Amino acid sequence: MSLCVRSKFALLGPRAAPLGAVYSARNKGSSLGTKGTRLELLRKGTGGRSSFNGIIATIFGSNGFLARYVINALGQTGAMMVLPHRCDPYLMMRLKVAGDLGQIQFHFFDLRDEKSIAAAMQYSNVVINLIGKDQASGNFSLDDVHVKGARSIARLARESGVEKLIHFSALNAAEKPEKLMFAPSKFFSTKWEGEQVVREEFPDAIVFRPSDMYGHEDRFVRYYSGQWRCNYSVMPLWKGGRKIYKAPVFVGDVARAVVEAINQKGNEGETYQAVGPKLYELRSLMRYISQLLEREMHLYDLRFDPLFMAKISYAELFKNPKMSWERLRREHTSDTIYGEIKTIEDLGVRLTEIEDRFPFEFQYFRVYQFEDPLSFRPNFVEPPPAIRY
Repeated sequence: MSLCVRSKFALLGPRAAPLGAVYSARNKGSSLGTKGTRLELLRKGTGGRSSFNGIIATIFGSNGFLARYVINALGQTGAMMVLPHRCDPYLMMRLKVAGDLGQIQFHFFDLRDEKSIAAAMQYSNVVINLIGKDQASGNFSLDDVHVKGARSIARLARESGVEKLIHFSALNAAEKPEKLMFAPSKFFSTKWEGEQVVREEFPDAIVFRPSDMYGHEDRFVRYYSGQWRCNYSVMPLWKGGRKIYKAPVFVGDVARAVVEAINQKGNEGETYQAVGPKLYELRSLMRYISQLLEREMHLYDLRFDPLFMAKISYAELFKNPKMSWERLRREHTSDTIYGEIKTIEDLGVRLTEIEDRFPFEFQYFRVYQFEDPLSFRPNFVEPPPAIRY
């Protein structure tokens, strides 16, 4: 291979160079793909991590919580993945084992650098945008990430000839979110605007609207188990958590839904609500969590606790990622599930009940997990009353 061809495919590593060369030499002018490629001719193996199923997916936000599950689920099917990142490369190395040798490729990028975004997806037929922020930081505002960044990825994906774009929004995203705790949620409004710009740039994009996701290293289990939120033996909730309903979803179910959305045909332009099988009142859900944690937590109205409100303002002033007013607004907004919009069950995903996962997820945060490991009997903790939507 000549030096110019090697430099052209250097972005995806040495194993990707022959693959790119096959694309260019054998499949020019093909009618089966917008990129002029016939990926099915390159499929190899009987399935699994040591195969190649013809999918090359660029996953933005690949070092995030959800991305780890999506990468693992795609790796099980034999997909090749390009993982753009802007962190230290050593923080990405653990994802290398999700696929066989040469299946996982890393690429440095910056969300404001469109050349690096385009380079990361130039050989891909699937792009997944998992980039999101809970609160603004010194480098990026919520608008920079959820709107401007989403628009750039969607536009460049269309210009690159990507066949499927999967964009992640939020369940309660709205143009004008309900005013809660003295202000509307900026997170929900920017997520809504991000949906609109993605539809403008890539009309066939598949949009997922997830509720709170739980799993290992999440921002749900660790959030409610941490001292910033639990406040030792008390749990302040807006209006005591009454008449606030949540439908948390297991992150593994969402990852399987992404794989199904990629593999299924005829779902271009669809929107899916990624929610759990049942709705729970927030107050009942917190009581269930307190029993799993073996803590006697007193639930009361947050509005009558000025010390806790001062604690939140202090945390937000110093950009504490564990707590902010924005996070509390999201927490106390009831999950609205629309019957006319499909859920991930329509993709063939069997949803996981919280009583099947919560005891396992919360056991590492119990107070006496090391002193008396036999004292905890998760099967005898009564789950909270639920509402089926």
